[in-house]
Amino acid sequence: MPGLYLAGLLVSITGVAVLDARYRLFFWRAPWRAATVMAVGLVFFMVWDVAGVALGIFFIGPQDLLTGILLAPDVPLEELFFLVLLCWTTMDLVGFVRPVLERRASAAGRSRS
Repeated sequence: MPGLYLAGLLVSITGVAVLDARYRLFFWRAPWRAATVMAVGLVFFMVWDVAGVALGIFFIGPQDLLTGILLAPDVPLEELFFLVLLCWTTMDLVGFVRPVLERRASAAGRSRS
């Protein structure tokens, strides 16, 4: 069923956005900084993908679930949305883990005093 993979990615991105908004992890904490980090990540990974395609490492496999829209040869539209999900999930994890580690470090520092 064409477009099913894109639909799954959009549902996943929506879930990550809801968690981000609820806990103010990334975009809802610092929108401009988050947009910059996201743009840098997307450009990096799109260049990585195009280089991988040019070297023959990456290619499109079975396309039953893809929309058929290509951003570049062997780079489907879904790849962009996958990279958004990858970057956003990673940054939400950083936004979640950093305060936890900082609290542990400050608690450990207080217990030593």
